[in-house]
Amino acid sequence: MPGLALYENETMAAHCSFHIGGPVRAMAVPQDVSSLTRISYLLKKQELAPFILGNGTNILFPDEGLKDLFIISTGKLTNMFLLPDGAIYAEAGISLSKLSSFAQQNGLTGLEFASGIPGSVGGGLVMNAGAYGGELRDAVESVVIYFLPEQALYELTNEQCAFSYRKSLFQTMPGCVILSAVFRLEKGEPEAIAEKMRDFNQRRREKQPLDLPSAGSAFKRPEGGYAAALIDGAGLKGCTVGGAQVSEKHAGFVVNIGGATSHDVYELMMRVRRTVYEHSKVVLEPEMILLPPDYKLEDHGPQVPLHSVWGAGPEEKS
Repeated sequence: MPGLALYENETMAAHCSFHIGGPVRAMAVPQDVSSLTRISYLLKKQELAPFILGNGTNILFPDEGLKDLFIISTGKLTNMFLLPDGAIYAEAGISLSKLSSFAQQNGLTGLEFASGIPGSVGGGLVMNAGAYGGELRDAVESVVIYFLPEQALYELTNEQCAFSYRKSLFQTMPGCVILSAVFRLEKGEPEAIAEKMRDFNQRRREKQPLDLPSAGSAFKRPEGGYAAALIDGAGLKGCTVGGAQVSEKHAGFVVNIGGATSHDVYELMMRVRRTVYEHSKVVLEPEMILLPPDYKLEDHGPQVPLHSVWGAGPEEKS
């Protein structure tokens, strides 16, 4: 198939920001939407359900690998341009940083918060990525998806995407591949927009452990508080299991300080959950996607709760 790169027994440590993970059975990297739909059709004929991967900045693969998993990466879907009415069309593989810079260069404001987020448009839409008071749902007009079970294209409005804090319809819709989105922004002064982006990025550099591999914020913000403050308050900053550590710079991050395994990360996150619950009676919910060694797409859907990997913690039993 022209326009398709196919890798067998590919080690996923090379394809996620945590730099952790064993081999998967196969990974296809379509160069365009046409080749993506063709490989999807062939997989459906073989009754194979693929896992859709963006830039891998919010996911942890198991060390043991996933011998039955077939991945389709949207990383090469990178077309982006202005529409005649001034909106931005961006495909799923475009990084949010590039999208933000493109908006700034065209004098469009509303995506400054995304300038330092490492994920892709597709992944960002799945989790309604946000920072510094902004979220993608504030800028999205519509999203085009390819629905694998029906082998059909659909265009969803902002409302139909059911965005909420770090959630969207796509998290509960297995077989949905985000292809592109249209972003509707306000006109602004390019230099003022650039200054706001510089400010956000400076804050990130000062407060976040950008020099170490991680998957971004490890836990979602709980209602009425902040995960990092709860973790720090429980005395967990710097807590280490093997090569995984609660960042000494920002307690909301779990980082790979060298040689971390997925089991190190799982164990550390469960320890954090238990300790925070004992300290404050707040149950922290993981923000990253955690795939256990026995992961089956048809069993779990696109996201896996932390307790499904290690069993119920004390907060679930109490």
